[in-house]
Amino acid sequence: MSVSLYSIVRTVFNVYYILIFIRIILSWINTPDNAVTRFIYEVTEPVLGLFRRLIPPRPGFPLDLSPIFAYIVLQIIETLILRLIMTI
Repeated sequence: MSVSLYSIVRTVFNVYYILIFIRIILSWINTPDNAVTRFIYEVTEPVLGLFRRLIPPRPGFPLDLSPIFAYIVLQIIETLILRLIMTI
């Protein structure tokens, strides 16, 4: 049971990392407003918005650092959850 739960948690985090990466790419290009784009923004905004509030963008600095910090924190959370699963 714990092996399958381990795989599920890894998959969920990996899919979320991919969605964040796609969102970064979408922010660089002019994308049409469609269901897929809206879905990606709606799924990633709760986490990225939290980091954007904690680390607001600097005026004159065009790079949004929230995905970097979100990725790091999500990696830490994933590691902790996976270690917990392995001890069960």
